[in-house]
Amino acid sequence: MKGRATCGKETRKIMMIYSVYDPEFAGYGKVLEGYDTSELTRAMDEIALPEEGVAYEPWIDSLEKCAIMKELETNAYGGMPIELGMCWGHNRKLNCCEYHRNSELNIGSSDYILLVVKQERIIDGMIDTKDVVAFRAPAGAVVEVYATTLHYAPCQTDDNGFRVAIVLPRMTNTEIDKIEPKNAEDKMLWARNKWLLAHPDTAEAKQGAYVGLKGENISV
Repeated sequence: MKGRATCGKETRKIMMIYSVYDPEFAGYGKVLEGYDTSELTRAMDEIALPEEGVAYEPWIDSLEKCAIMKELETNAYGGMPIELGMCWGHNRKLNCCEYHRNSELNIGSSDYILLVVKQERIIDGMIDTKDVVAFRAPAGAVVEVYATTLHYAPCQTDDNGFRVAIVLPRMTNTEIDKIEPKNAEDKMLWARNKWLLAHPDTAEAKQGAYVGLKGENISV
């Protein structure tokens, strides 16, 4: 299912919103079949939304107690230790793009929108936000986002906010000691297994994150 959304209220630009089931998603990720996510999505919905903004925890005990935790560890990650956390709250903006050295799995308790761009679009340390593509994911689907796909906090599809479970190798997105950069990419390292490019108008940029997005801070 394709749709359209305003890309920035001031300029009134329109961007296409594809579905993760559309062929356009093939270069960014895929949907993993065969998993029952109902127990997980019920557990997610028991966690209250913040009044504003976005919350994130790398792992949450009540979610990791769900049967799907072991299934994803054994099958989707081939026996690697994983973390099952959540990103939840209220968001309509791109703000930043991040990537990891591995795929990330996303599972929403309701529909949500992913704003993504391919790593190959990092040119001279910058991404032009005109290269960002939007995909809508349905509730309960296990959506794999490839390691070569930059992404960030999901966007809500309505005023009720969003809850999206995030599955990654254990310890990803946790604090890491500052390193001495050996190359340009090292300047983007923001947390453990997390390389971040921020838009200059964001809180992350003000906190010292690498500014690597140019153009409009897309809003859907």
